[in-house]
Amino acid sequence: MASAVVNLGVKTLLRKRRPDRSRQDLSDARHTRMPASATFPSGHAASAFAFAHTVDRTMPGLALSLDLLAGAVAYSRVHTGVHYPGDVVVGSILGAGMAAMVTGALERERTRHSRR
Repeated sequence: MASAVVNLGVKTLLRKRRPDRSRQDLSDARHTRMPASATFPSGHAASAFAFAHTVDRTMPGLALSLDLLAGAVAYSRVHTGVHYPGDVVVGSILGAGMAAMVTGALERERTRHSRR
């Protein structure tokens, strides 16, 4: 859901251009193919944080590891020059927020059904 909302919804409305890597000093190790889609917000960050938040709710023992991994995914998008820092911050917030809304709604529904 986070990926679809960000990549098919928000990005198509805002159409922000990606960073100009010709002005960046990136080594070959950091260079990756530049995506054709708009840059804002980061779909990778949204998906990573949505996944981490969802699993965090059901498996709290994995929370720290998954949150760090989601942060690494977000950072990697800036490190490779395909996103601005704000793109990944907003993508991360959107992903975690959507996951919180969906998991919260599902938990409330499950609780409501178990009371019957």
